[in-house]
Amino acid sequence: MQVWTIIYDKTNFPDSLYHSALPLVDQPARSKITRFHRREDACRSLIGSLLPRVLLRKRGIPRDAIVFAVTDTGKPYAITPGLDPPLGFNVTHDEGVVAMAFGTGDLGPPAYNIGVDIMQLKVPPRITFPEFVDTVSSQLTPLERATMLADVPEPEAIRRFYWVWTLKEAYTKALGIGLGFDFRRIQYDVVQENITIDGEPARGWQFRKFEVTHSGNKYVGVAARFVGGRHLNLAELDEGSLVCYDAASFVHRAIEELA
Repeated sequence: MQVWTIIYDKTNFPDSLYHSALPLVDQPARSKITRFHRREDACRSLIGSLLPRVLLRKRGIPRDAIVFAVTDTGKPYAITPGLDPPLGFNVTHDEGVVAMAFGTGDLGPPAYNIGVDIMQLKVPPRITFPEFVDTVSSQLTPLERATMLADVPEPEAIRRFYWVWTLKEAYTKALGIGLGFDFRRIQYDVVQENITIDGEPARGWQFRKFEVTHSGNKYVGVAARFVGGRHLNLAELDEGSLVCYDAASFVHRAIEELA
């Protein structure tokens, strides 16, 4: 499993680049992108749509053969003919970072069980960290809440919160089941580095943690993948499996490869 991250800064992403890249995606993607009122939201959506297309071109797939569909719950997947081995991918974004996790499609076709989430380490304005935790306490287990509110420095408490939250998000995105999943069903003990689902070890799941820094802001993310078997595999993402691109450079590359 690998992760590509794109660092987006609106001051370095001119409108001309946005308009040059927009025709590279299909009509459904363009319609979704152009519905955004804020240009930065449209740019992040555009980058997210370009990521799997650039990946498929890197695998030698002709532009005209790159085709996507979505599951009943809205999870995109590639239906490119002759894609061997199959590809699983998932795209997410938060603030200035867009991320895509991808790997061989093993289980859970057609979209395969791969998910990713990334979030900036921050507490919303005008609210304390304990109050922030309380706003989502219905989605946390008692153990998770206790580890977040333990007697540790606040930066560490915030990291614990976002490790838990991004792992839960990545897991549900890998399942591709959409909204409505009870986050309390999956518990991540960030102190003991243990994950359970419905009280049982998360057997067959692979979780990879990663970190990104952009303009002094720190982000944490988790990629999740169901590979089957009897064991849980939780680790830091290998250095060689995490690639970071500047958004403008990435989109220029996309134009070269997809035009």
